[in-house]
Order: sequence, then structure tokens, then C-alpha cells
Amino acid sequence: MNMTYTESAKRTITIERDAISDLFERIDEKFSSACELMTDCKGRVVVTGMGKSGHIAKKIAATLASTGTPSFFVHPGEASHGDLGMITNNDVVLAISNSGNTAEIVTILPLIKRMGTPLISMTGNPDSILAKQSNINLDVSITKEACPLGLAPTSSTTVTLVMGDALAVALLESKNFSEQDFAFSHPGGSLGKKLILTVADLMHTGKRIPAVKSGTLLSDGLIEISEKGLGLTAIINKENKLAGLFTDGDLRRTFDAKLDLLTTIIDDIMTTRCKTITADILAAEALSIMEQHKITGLLVTNSNQEVIGALHMHDLLRAGVI
Repeated sequence: MNMTYTESAKRTITIERDAISDLFERIDEKFSSACELMTDCKGRVVVTGMGKSGHIAKKIAATLASTGTPSFFVHPGEASHGDLGMITNNDVVLAISNSGNTAEIVTILPLIKRMGTPLISMTGNPDSILAKQSNINLDVSITKEACPLGLAPTSSTTVTLVMGDALAVALLESKNFSEQDFAFSHPGGSLGKKLILTVADLMHTGKRIPAVKSGTLLSDGLIEISEKGLGLTAIINKENKLAGLFTDGDLRRTFDAKLDLLTTIIDDIMTTRCKTITADILAAEALSIMEQHKITGLLVTNSNQEVIGALHMHDLLRAGVI
């Protein structure tokens, strides 16, 4: 009787889980030596592999590069036709082959050895050509593939990927790689933006800052708010320092009090104890302040309480901080 879909899925997961469990016992001195070799590398870690191993190699190279170990992928077939020039003796080569006898990789082994480039391999066969030619061989052998035909790489690729992740994370931790370091490798991602972008990168400056002088009529203040489109305006005193803030919310309260827009001075109804920020804090911190105080905009001041910028929630949204 054929298995149900769920039975098949559970069987696959069980086989691959057991394969990973077996890998646990092989994290030994060879693994440590491989990490030391990659840590001491003056150049980059060049990862190579063919077929499904090639796909895993690309992922490992990407993971290494994003976690503080400069790395890139080289196709072993292309290496024989010029791309070998991308590898130097300052690099470390990480070659991946389940059989350890992949023709395209075996072909370039003499050239790698001739350059004096250290070679780490991941193979499922410790007696293979690649394993024996390597400075360090990491055993990623499995008992069986999850594929019932024993043909499609399943458990073998999973175990190899896990070994690659183990290398990347071990190197990351040995270098004290931080969230900020990760962000610099991912400036386009939401995490990168939250950890890199500061208020100074996003705030409105110069003539784009909504501001009026102390003593301005409320009607003129509303014109400034409308023209600058940030839902607020700063009120600046004679010393050119921040005296207060007037927002859309204050306008609603003005209507409730039935004040005359054409005769009321903005100083009479402005908020004097307004929340401000400095330009050097992270944009993500500014977002937290806005959320905490349930406001949509903030004025940016310097140490002299002079207004040097303005930031709106929409600026954070456009930048991808939210």
C-alpha cells in the first residue's frame, strides 16, 4: 500500500533528522582545524561544487559572506576555462562533493595544489580522491538518502548544508560578529536599515523644516504646516532656539476652544514641553519614541536647543525602518 502524503513527509523528515544527528558526533578536531584555516585566511573562502552540491555550495558561500567571512562561489566547470584565475594562494578553497570523485573538481585539484591554496573538502566518502587530496576533510556521509530510490540528493545535501551553517556560525562567534556588522552586510534589508540608518540620514533640514517665529499668528503657522506637509511646526524664539511646537492635534483643540485663527498668537496655544530627539540616534529609536508617545513627528535639536531637523513617521516608512 502506498504511503499517504503525510506519512511520506514524516518519513523524509525522520531520515534527515537522523542524518543530522549522526553528524553531531563528527564535529571534532578536524572541524576546529577547518575553522582555524578559514579564520587565518588572508583572502577569501572560495566555495565550489557541482550539481546539487553546487547549489549547496552557493548557499554556504552566501552565508559565510553575510556573517563576516568573505566568500564567493566558483563553478568547477568554469574554473577549468578561466575562472581558476579568481583563486589566489591567499584564499582557502572549500570543495563540496558527496562522492568525492566529481570529475570537474578532481580536474582542478592539481592546479589548486600547485598554487599552494589550502583545500578543505566536504565529502560523503573519506577514501575519495578529493578527501585524500585535501588539507582537511569534513565527513558529511549519510546512512541513506530520504529519496526511496536512493538517487535524488536529499539527506546528503541537508547534512552538507548543516555542516556549512556550523562553520559559518562558529566563525561568526569567534570573531564576535555583531548585529551592527550583520547590518553592514545587509544594508537593503529591514534589519540593516534599523541598525544603520540614523535620524540624520532621514530628517528634513534647512528650508524643509517647518518653523515660524515666536509671536506669529496662528493662521500663518497653519500655512507653514500646510506647505511643509509634516503636520507640525516649530516655534523659534528670539535666541533662535526652540520655544515650542504646534501640531495638527493642537489645531483640533483650537477648534474645540473656538479660538480665532486670525487673531490668536501661536505662542498662546503651542506645546512648550515637546518631545525632541538628536540627529545621531538610530531611526529605529526615533520610531520607538513616536510609538511610545503616540505621535507622528519629532523635531531634531542640537545641544543648544536649536532646531536642525524634523522627522515624520512617513519618512521612516519610506526608508523601510517600519
